[in-house]
Amino acid sequence: MEITHPTQEILDRLDEKFQAINQKTDTHLEGLLWAKPITYWDYIQTDALLNLQTQRTTLPDEMVFVMYHQVNELLFKMVLWEIEQVTQCEQPQTAFFTEKLRRISRYFDMLTTSFDIMGDGMEVEQYMKFRNTLTPASGFQSAQYRLIEFASTDLINLIDYRFRATIDRNTPYSHAFEHLYWQAAGKDHQTGEKSYLILEFERKYGDLFLREMEKYNTINLWRKFKQLPESDQKNPELVQAMRHYDRTVNINWVMGHFNAAKKYIESGQGNGEATGGSDWKKYMLPKYQRRIFFPELWSEDELKNWGE
Repeated sequence: MEITHPTQEILDRLDEKFQAINQKTDTHLEGLLWAKPITYWDYIQTDALLNLQTQRTTLPDEMVFVMYHQVNELLFKMVLWEIEQVTQCEQPQTAFFTEKLRRISRYFDMLTTSFDIMGDGMEVEQYMKFRNTLTPASGFQSAQYRLIEFASTDLINLIDYRFRATIDRNTPYSHAFEHLYWQAAGKDHQTGEKSYLILEFERKYGDLFLREMEKYNTINLWRKFKQLPESDQKNPELVQAMRHYDRTVNINWVMGHFNAAKKYIESGQGNGEATGGSDWKKYMLPKYQRRIFFPELWSEDELKNWGE
């Protein structure tokens, strides 16, 4: 084999790379002799991925339900991947910030339109049968979705509206956690006792949530936005990207979820309750939650009519 100039240049760069980590270039080159060529199925781990779908019933449409939610979780992971690049960047540039927000919004746009799969892609009769085998599990228990919330906005914007006046940035995270907006959906309204749904959720992820709440306290997307020069905070493309993300997550996606759930829960074939037993309308509808990531970017009228 003739060592051409481009080949020698690559070898020199490889040598420089491996020397930097105190490795022998010859050893790594020899390893290539025994390495298998990469295939699509090995790279994507197709076999492992396609073996993650396990039904609990014999009803065919349950498979649609399982795969749909697994796709959701993969998209949530993509969202967190993009958010992390912004929040971990010491001084993100405006163009970089804007592009990442656009990517994130596209993922949520995809999630929003995908509710047709849930709304029109399952027989009501089948769903109302297999949903009983899922109780008390609920999409409420998506930890990644909660992490997206913590990473997007100041914690005060995730606090139940009734308690926001009693909580500030000096409030212990454990206390703030007990007053997050979604806590109300997992409590008995008469006794205040937490449901099994939320108790198990907290047993599994409570410690992680407290760590992430503290981690994102000063580096969430809103904090990163406010760290930009004032002129950049007025950049129309960035502001539009922030507003689009806020509306997409907290109105469009939520309403898509609500309308899909409504079709089945109010079909007359069940007891009218969510699988986890939550007060699903007040938990899901934006006009009740009033969850807004970036309230300073909206007018008084927009805030007043949020989700209407």
